[in-house]
Amino acid sequence: MQAVWLKEFGSPEVLHVQETPDPRPEAGQVLVEIEFAGITWIETMFRANGFGPFPAPPMIPGNGVGGTVVEVGSVEHEHLRGRRVVTGTGGSGGYAQRVVVGAEQVIPIPDGVGTADATALLADGRTALMILAAANVQPGERVLVEAAAGGVGSLLVQLVRSARAQVVGAAGGPAKVQVASELGAHLTVDYREAGWAEAIRGDVGGVDVVLDGVGGDVALSAATLLGRGGRLISFGFSSAAGWPDISDEDAERRGIRVQRGVFGPTEEQTRRTTEALALAEAGLLKPLIGQQLPLAQAAEAHAAMEARTVLGKTLLVP
Repeated sequence: MQAVWLKEFGSPEVLHVQETPDPRPEAGQVLVEIEFAGITWIETMFRANGFGPFPAPPMIPGNGVGGTVVEVGSVEHEHLRGRRVVTGTGGSGGYAQRVVVGAEQVIPIPDGVGTADATALLADGRTALMILAAANVQPGERVLVEAAAGGVGSLLVQLVRSARAQVVGAAGGPAKVQVASELGAHLTVDYREAGWAEAIRGDVGGVDVVLDGVGGDVALSAATLLGRGGRLISFGFSSAAGWPDISDEDAERRGIRVQRGVFGPTEEQTRRTTEALALAEAGLLKPLIGQQLPLAQAAEAHAAMEARTVLGKTLLVP
């Protein structure tokens, strides 16, 4: 089979496709023929400098895929053969044509959801739902969603609207701002423009919740919009500037809650992914897929994500 290998850290060009032996499932495992492999921001960071919870090179990147079970290692899992599924890979193996995973890891895709959409929702859907729960968004609250045209951010705009809260969408550049508006944000701003936080304050008088997917100075500016009782939930830092530098003492003085990252046990992650797929089947949640590239263009996909030119989710197509 064809697979993308990372053998050393560096620029996107270190990713190379090469012929690789087909994996074979053992007892308790299944073989998935991959139709789509998701790319996450942390995978680009790991490729660049080793940041992330993944095996050391040489390795095949990719931690989430969608496809069809084509072989099973145990007779008790025969019912999975031929099923469309999404699954985590345990940290590696996703940028390939086939992957072996534990049978208990696969999540069946509902009939009314396409495999591409399901793959886009595997990580981002569960993350968005966990963020919403952590923020405890209430009807009528003003919620600032950063990176509102990104994979997670675009889902958060939809979920916050469904929670009957007011969405302020912040994105980088006119095209992304337009997408945030089309997704349903009540107010949109370009956080690359000076004075964007003041513009929000002048329009809605501050916010109750900040859902931070950018980090760095953008997150710090967003935090100034929070009053007492406000919540800032950071779920990523696409700016590569790291988590917002707000001390516990400062947060307590200002009466706000700051949470860096959303985490949960495997059981919760599976439950949240299943919930996201059910919402998609019901027509209540639609992932934004910005680009689908062949496996051989994994380097180009990483480069586009790092340049922050991509809308929504990026998928590789083996």
